[in-house]
Amino acid sequence: MFSVTVRDHIMIAHSFQGEVFGPAQRLHGATFVVDATFRRPDLDENGIVVDIGLATDQLKAVLGELTYRNLDEEPAFAGVNTTTEVLSRVIADRLADRIDAGDLGPGAQGLTGITVTLHESHVAWASYDRTL
Repeated sequence: MFSVTVRDHIMIAHSFQGEVFGPAQRLHGATFVVDATFRRPDLDENGIVVDIGLATDQLKAVLGELTYRNLDEEPAFAGVNTTTEVLSRVIADRLADRIDAGDLGPGAQGLTGITVTLHESHVAWASYDRTL
């Protein structure tokens, strides 16, 4: 299996519901380093997994829908705790939609999986892995 990873970051505000979250129940900010890893069993006719430039552009576009926002105010997240795990799934699903739409180029149609990892810090991160 071959893979290519591109990286960007987001800065968001949010709060959580539930005692398990302690002080994070209050509104707070978070900055995440975001890795998107694209996978396929064989390289395309150009010898690549995916066009790195297009993958970078599309990750930036997806993150642009989230960054510098209070996610508590976003209709898409109404009633949802926007945990690191949940956000990694949302980003992966939105990237998958862009792959299906052809936004990562025709070679991306051969991709079989994507993993999105959100790094909360240098010691903690969460990922979501999905097939395409």
